[in-house]
Order: sequence, then structure tokens, then C-alpha cells
Amino acid sequence: MSEADTLSLLQDLIDRAKAAGADAADAILVDGVSVSVAWRLGALERMERAEGGDIGLRVFVGRQQGIVSSADRSPAALRDLVDRAVAIARTVPEDPFGGLADPDRIARDLPDTQSRDPSEPSAEDLTAMVQAAEDAARAVPGVTNSEGAEAGWSLAKVALAASNGFAHSYERTGCSLAASVIAGRGAEGMERDYDYSGAVFREDLRDPVEIGRSAGERAVRRLGARRPGSGKVPVVFDPRVARTLVGHLLGAINGASIARGTSFLKDRMGERVFADGIQILDDPHRARGLKSRPCDAEGLATRPMALVEDGRLTTWLLDLRSARQLGLESTGHAARGTGSPPHPSASNVYLKPGTASPADLMADIREGFYVTELVGQGVNTITGDYSRGAAGFWIENGEITYPVSECTIAGTLQEMFAALVPADDLVLRYGTDSPTVRVDGLTVAGQ
Repeated sequence: MSEADTLSLLQDLIDRAKAAGADAADAILVDGVSVSVAWRLGALERMERAEGGDIGLRVFVGRQQGIVSSADRSPAALRDLVDRAVAIARTVPEDPFGGLADPDRIARDLPDTQSRDPSEPSAEDLTAMVQAAEDAARAVPGVTNSEGAEAGWSLAKVALAASNGFAHSYERTGCSLAASVIAGRGAEGMERDYDYSGAVFREDLRDPVEIGRSAGERAVRRLGARRPGSGKVPVVFDPRVARTLVGHLLGAINGASIARGTSFLKDRMGERVFADGIQILDDPHRARGLKSRPCDAEGLATRPMALVEDGRLTTWLLDLRSARQLGLESTGHAARGTGSPPHPSASNVYLKPGTASPADLMADIREGFYVTELVGQGVNTITGDYSRGAAGFWIENGEITYPVSECTIAGTLQEMFAALVPADDLVLRYGTDSPTVRVDGLTVAGQ
């Protein structure tokens, strides 16, 4: 279906909904294609291709809202979609904060974020990638088994239209490659680790051999892990896990949580939350960014912005509903699916790097913990309490020494944010990214 045909279909749904009694409506259509290939122990384990689509309609009768989605696009199914959405809206309680954007706030000039790779890899291309990655991982001395390598490619076609005049469609591709292997044997202990790369354009993926070799070396390096002692020590987070700290910030400044009063940062707008000089940026317009978007799911313009500037919290992540609850303006952070209302969500977020290298960051640590893996969900964004299982390496006299595991790190996000110091090694890989960071004063519970 062409772009014009898709938007025409959505506009027809909206017109039908208004004819059936809706005061306002919007519609979203998502079509997707995905291909995945798995390779394990030198042989093809799985090859799959999936295609599917869904269409969602949201209607407003006054301040009452109804949402219905369907994978069936037959004329009868679409008529039923309209009837059910309007019927639901007439039976649910009013939402004083619901509603579409005002027409004068709709995004008009949308930037090109280069979200569509014009080339689609063949099944043979993906197979060659996973084979090369697993071969490289298994060739690392000390690797004894493999959980395999997996590659995937996907294309999503998204179209949105609303009765306020907004209409836009776009396409997004994604390609990924991962390898996971096991080192050691039962008697001497076994350790698992992995490496991963994801990108909008396949040409931006890391080399399969590099990914596989890294996965193998990471696993072997963890052999002989022991439990560390207990106490308060400096903790250094590898970039792969440091990004979770940025993720906890995003959860705590989500407008829906702020409006409910369920965030430890609910009263901290404009206050210093991090140390001087810390910047955390959200860039929805980054070319080929994993979470780039020219507009949000309510048709509002997106823009690069600092979430944290010189250590101070500058904003919440707001969609229209949470903004109205808080008496503020939307920040253009709405996201949505076909069967749910919009909700606040960040785009490409990263902690700006510092000036010290990771080695310099550790140089004065007499005893500390370099964390490469976190386990469990022991983070309370209502209180800020933080407690997670961890594994990595012990630091002695500024050097990474032996591997450690079976321990816990604990503190509060308030204290962790205030003490966080970033290194200079930022690489944009995941959509939410961080360089290596150091946090002093965390409690490590081991032996």
C-alpha cells in the first residue's frame, strides 16, 4: 500500500468515527517485516521471516476516550472498529486531561532522520554474519560451548493521522547481531558473556568477527571469579551497564510518574541532581539514530534538548496528557502503539563524556569494583533505593585485577547521581548511552 493510500485509509476511519458521533479521533497503522537467523555450534539453528500489521483507532466523545485495534482491514472489520471505539468512549469515565493537540501546534517541517536503510539483507547475508561471529567466538582459547549467534533485520512502516489535520508516515529499519558463548568447564567453573551491535543501517554494524571475538574474550576473562569482601568502595560502571543509570533517570522524569507523584525526583525540577558540569542530552534528530523521530506520536515537533544541564534537572518527559495534568506544555515525547494511548518516552539519550580516560578514572582507587554485569530489578524509582546483583572485576591500586561475582551493590539513586563522574569513552550504540562512569561510596555486599 502506498503512502497516499495508507493515509487515505486512516483519514476515512477518522471521518467514519466523526460521522458515528466522535468529536475527535486519531488513527495509527503499523506494518512490519522481520527476518532472523540463529547459528549455533557451527550449524544453522533457526531461520524465520514474519510479516504482519495492525491498525488502531482512538476516538473522543467529549472527554471520554475509546481505543480499539485490529489486524483485519476488511471493510466489515473497519466498520466494526469504528463502532466499537465509539461505543467504548460513550461508556468510560471522562478524562479531563485527554484530547488531541491543538491544530496550531502540529509539526509542519519534519527533519529527515535517515531512518530507512534502502537495502535489505538476504537470508544468506545474515547467515554469513552469524557464522562469522560464532566462529570467531569459539576460536577464542578457553571458550568451551556456545549459546550461538543471532542476526536480525526489520522494517516497520508507520502512518499516523488525526482529525486536527495531522498526517504523516515514515519507515524505519533495524539490523542487529549478537553472539553469546560459555568459557570453562564444570569442575573449574563456567562463565557466560556476550557482545551485541545494533544499527538502523546494516553498514553501521560492527564487524561480525569483532563481535564474536569480544564475546569470547569477555567470557574467558570472567573465569575464576570469586566473591569480594564487603564495604563501601568506589564503583566503576562499564559503559554497557552505566547506560542503565541514565535509564533510571528517564524513568524518574517520565511525566506520567511525575503527575502521579511516584518519582523520587518529583520535586526536583530546576535543582542540582548531578554534579557540576554533567550534561544528559536527548537528540531525536540524530541521523541514523536508533530512536530518532521527526515528530512525536501526537503530531508535535521534536527537538534536541538537555534533560540535565550543568548538573541541574531541566525538564520532565511530557506527552499531552501528562503536560495537562502538570499545567505545562508537552515536550514532544509522546510514543504509542496501536492499542494503547500515547505515553511519554525519550529518544536518543546520552550522558555527555568527561575529560578523563577510564584508566585515569580508576588511577587513585586503592580498592574498588569495576562492574560489567548487573542482575535483578532492585531499583525503586519512588524512593530512589538501589540494590542489584553485580559481577565484574576487582580494582586494586588503580588496576583491574581478578574477576568477581555473587555480590550486590547498593545505595540510592540520589547519592549515585550526585557522585557520578563520566569518563571520555562515549560510544553511541544503544539509543540510551553512557561512557564509563565512577560512583564513590556504594556498598558492596560480598563475603
